Amino acid sequence: MIRDDGTLPARLHPLLVRDHQFPTVGFGRRGLDPREVRRFLLRVALELASLHQEVSRLTGENTRLKRLLRDRRSAQANRLPRAER
Repeated sequence: MIRDDGTLPARLHPLLVRDHQFPTVGFGRRGLDPREVRRFLLRVALELASLHQEVSRLTGENTRLKRLLRDRRSAQANRLPRAER
């Protein structure tokens, strides 16, 4: 979500989400400003989507690296003479 000045906001942190204060609506109405709530929820949703995508990417990379390590260890073990195994 891009700010009005064209910059990106800082990444969300659980403390920021927990302590976020929504402005109240104008005189004569009660409650929170619905636009501000929707804007914040959109920001939270975008950040969560980004984090889930990053976790998925890292999980895939972790699986790939584990497989590579296992294959290299197996190949190395197959090259050793039987007496050294």
